[in-house]
Parts: sequence; structure tokens; C-alpha cells
Amino acid sequence: MMRRAVMAAILAAGMAGCAGGGAVSDLGKIVERGPGATTEVLVTKGQRFSLSLTDGEWDLKGVPDAKVASFISEEHADGHSYFVFNAKHPGSTRVEITGRGEVIFEITVQ
Repeated sequence: MMRRAVMAAILAAGMAGCAGGGAVSDLGKIVERGPGATTEVLVTKGQRFSLSLTDGEWDLKGVPDAKVASFISEEHADGHSYFVFNAKHPGSTRVEITGRGEVIFEITVQ
């Protein structure tokens, strides 16, 4: 009986983290830019980070080199679109996002 109560509490806590419709509750380091900009992003191995744009119709033109940074998800909250990544191994890669213009992020993982 106690085991069921503990499992129910764990499941409830997990579901609470998903409230608001986002699959990812930790956006990590947030880097925000607008159309027409090229932005350098410096992160460390293992760090989660998000590329943020004013909410709208944005498309990830291509995923970055997965050896350097892996794509986790696209989230929408507070009037912004967040493209969430995990820094994998030292190196550099490029992320292009298109929609209401083009935004380029030059990612460097240390």
C-alpha cells in the first residue's frame, strides 16, 4: 500500500513538470536573437541551451553536427519559440533557423 502511494506521488510530480504544454522544463542557457543576426553561442560540454526567437513560424533549417550539439525539442512559451539543444563534445557547428527572416547561430562547445 505504501509503495502505491509513493509511486502515485512520483507520477504526480512528473506530470506537474509537464504543465503548460512543454515537454522540456529546463531550457538551460537561453540565447535570444532576431532575424538577420548571426550570433556566437559559447557553451560547455554537457550544458543544455536554447536558441530563442520571438514566437512565430520558425523552422530549424537543419540540425547541427550531432557530435557537437544534439537537438532535443522545440518549445513555445511566453511569446517565444525555443529550440533546445544539449552540448555534446568540443567543437563548432552552425544552426540556421528560418521563418520571418533567417537567423544563424554559430555554436562552440568547449
